[in-house]
Amino acid sequence: MSTPEIRLHVPTSYADLLKLHEDDRWEIISGVPYNMTPAPTPRHQTIALNLSLEFGNYLRGKSCNIYPAPFDVRLFAEGKQAKEITTVIQPDLSIICDPSKIDDRGCVGAPDLVVEISSPSTWKRDKNEKLRLYLKAGVREYWIVNLELEVVEVYRFQTEPGLFPEIAMYTLKDNDQIKVGIFDDLELSLQSIFS
Repeated sequence: MSTPEIRLHVPTSYADLLKLHEDDRWEIISGVPYNMTPAPTPRHQTIALNLSLEFGNYLRGKSCNIYPAPFDVRLFAEGKQAKEITTVIQPDLSIICDPSKIDDRGCVGAPDLVVEISSPSTWKRDKNEKLRLYLKAGVREYWIVNLELEVVEVYRFQTEPGLFPEIAMYTLKDNDQIKVGIFDDLELSLQSIFS
């Protein structure tokens, strides 16, 4: 039996996504749908697992939690019905420290830290659209992991409006360590991320 072709109209809302089969992975940014298939590569999944383990070990017993994809993050959704929500993303990893943002469908509002593991097909959106989106939504820290270059770009957004983010680039080649900005005592080595 074949699966029917999926068509989403523009603008798309979260209510439209809820009507799809649970295996269909889509994001919507300002009402524009983006298909999240095919499945990520094994290298992508290895790095996602490495990051999940590093963050997960650190967060054990703490108030923040890590949520790997697929996990719906509904931005600008506070107090809105599903048909009114037009931005839903599935970051590769989300760290959320406010438990009131979590419900049975994912996260309502901005995570504290977001990680996108970028591929050639997603790099432009991760670097442009999502960077602006996370800044506007109130994400505190945004990481873009570049698989090909083995580089992690870290954007720490300032709490005062109008200030530029603090930007740092870390490379495996230089055996760099990333000081995680949302925590006082956590550093991750690129060796542990990319190995």
